[in-house]
Amino acid sequence: MAGNHLAKTAFLSKFIFRLDRLRIPIWVLALTFFTIIVPAAFKGLYNSQQERDAMAQTMANPAMTAMTGPADLSNYTIGVMTAHQMLLMTAAVTGLMSILLVARHTRADEEDGRLELLRSLPVGRLSYLNASLLVVSAACIGLALINGFGLYALGIESMNLEGSLLYGAALGAAGLFFAGVTAVFAQASDSSRGTIGYSIAVLLISYLFRAITDISNESLSWLSPLAWVTKAEVYNSNNWWPIVLMIAAAMVLFAIANYLNAIRDLDRGFLPSRPGKKYASLFLQSPIGLALRLQRTGIISWAIGMFVLGASYGSVLGDLESFFSDNEAMKQLLKPTEGVTLVEQFIPMLMIVISLMATIPPVMAMNKLRGEEKKERIVHLLSRAVSRTKLLGSYFVISVINGFFMVSLAALGLWSAGTAVVEGGLSFGMIFGAALSYYPAMLVMISLAVFLIGFLPKFTGFIWLYVLYSFIVLYLGGLFQFSDWIGSISPFGHVPQAPIEEFSIIPLLLLCLIAGGLALAGFLGFNKRDIEQ
Repeated sequence: MAGNHLAKTAFLSKFIFRLDRLRIPIWVLALTFFTIIVPAAFKGLYNSQQERDAMAQTMANPAMTAMTGPADLSNYTIGVMTAHQMLLMTAAVTGLMSILLVARHTRADEEDGRLELLRSLPVGRLSYLNASLLVVSAACIGLALINGFGLYALGIESMNLEGSLLYGAALGAAGLFFAGVTAVFAQASDSSRGTIGYSIAVLLISYLFRAITDISNESLSWLSPLAWVTKAEVYNSNNWWPIVLMIAAAMVLFAIANYLNAIRDLDRGFLPSRPGKKYASLFLQSPIGLALRLQRTGIISWAIGMFVLGASYGSVLGDLESFFSDNEAMKQLLKPTEGVTLVEQFIPMLMIVISLMATIPPVMAMNKLRGEEKKERIVHLLSRAVSRTKLLGSYFVISVINGFFMVSLAALGLWSAGTAVVEGGLSFGMIFGAALSYYPAMLVMISLAVFLIGFLPKFTGFIWLYVLYSFIVLYLGGLFQFSDWIGSISPFGHVPQAPIEEFSIIPLLLLCLIAGGLALAGFLGFNKRDIEQ
């Protein structure tokens, strides 16, 4: 019977991998790129142990411990520094990769009716679930090996083979664990949105619980799976047992997911859906009301995350003066300006990261329309007295307002936390002015998404490559000394970097005009093209 339940699992694994033949390599290569590039950059920035010790002093505060986890700051080698500042964040992103991949091939395929079609063929009841887990597991193992041997190949003295392999294993184990979490919620929830929501909630709670307990009671942090990553003490004591524990927990979750899948009915979940209201409100009966309702949870979650991100950056501003004064390499990344403090010189670097992060939720909100189209849902709206312009405009308005609030909340978090730690406080006008100056560049990104929806709907996902490109060339451009024209390809490269540069409204107006042109073209294209059915 067990064999019948798993019939054709290998064949389905090949099928799933073919479906994700681009998606999985992009995830793996992107994670590997940011893993490999950081220690090489650290080696150039911190040539002496004295500079690394200065960095360790900057990291020795509760705010940084909450963000990156604990580390042996008395032995702050390049390896320890890399693991301390990068491993936890990269493991969380790896967990997100697994969540999205597993949800895509479990509950999402079931919700869209594809799994029912496959079940009509001679395949086992548990085959598709296990095929999905096999593919994601292979991706995690490949990620672990590529990163492990890649880090060792850098030839950095403090990054030995065992520590490098442990670093890669920690990433792979995190991916396996959250693949198991998602597989369980795919059985419990009755929708792909619920599966992703519950799984990401576990990821966020794990991170926040670890952050709190790492400061208050480190022994309690063992209850958080993300804390197991930091307790491996990569490149220091190289403790493998937390990673073994994470892999064992993942296998238990895989088994639970298989059991739940075996006893439940197709298209059903163990968590009952909450019944809706008998009559919809007038607001919900409008296209913008419906679009906002579909995205309400995501908008709230991102809003909280952006405020926390800003506050996290603001909390470390108090240590910058002492740190930069002892580190000439880091000073080279900043633009020295007379009459401007080091903190104010550092603000533009933070604003680039904040503005690019704040661009993600409005672009997601805009691309939601394309997702609804692929699921053949917008045809039901357009069959009523709703024009295409009104439908696209509803998502566009939500995205524009979304972007404004995201960057504003991040700036508010940065100002509130920075004022508390910086002597003399921070200027509210300076922080908000620097943040909102990036808003026109965000509008260009949103309008580009509209343009792709209108003319190239099958390529809407390429907007994320443009966002990633902007991050690399602008945030890391000073480190790798890219030419100015490379940064000018991104709309964010044309924003005056207040307060170290003189403010000019002309480039911002030009960005607004470009955004308006792209949006107008997108609306015209959407009104003329066929709706995908």
